[in-house]
Amino acid sequence: QVQLVESGGGLSQAGGSLRLSCAASGRTFSSYQMGWFRQAPGREREFVAAITRAGDNTVYADSVKGRFTISRDNAKNMMYLQMNSLKLDDTGVYYCNAVRGSRGSWGQGTQVTVSS
Repeated sequence: QVQLVESGGGLSQAGGSLRLSCAASGRTFSSYQMGWFRQAPGREREFVAAITRAGDNTVYADSVKGRFTISRDNAKNMMYLQMNSLKLDDTGVYYCNAVRGSRGSWGQGTQVTVSS
């Protein structure tokens, strides 16, 4: 089972940018479909973006489309989320997710706080 560690969260003003990273363990990273989810205080965890195993197809939640970009580097076992034009509603804990077949793994999360 792949292990995931997120980094890159922090504090940003509205309109600013942050780049999240997700480091995966093991030698089978390229066999996992990857995604980002987030959870705001008092709310359920929600989907943000996903990327296919080869990185040739992506999908985004409507709320982040045009502002966020998901990418991956299979040679480095890394996934990224470039977040631009941040809004107050983007505040939350961001989680990295890996799926292969019926199995999934989650990272511990990284906090993103957007202030006005």
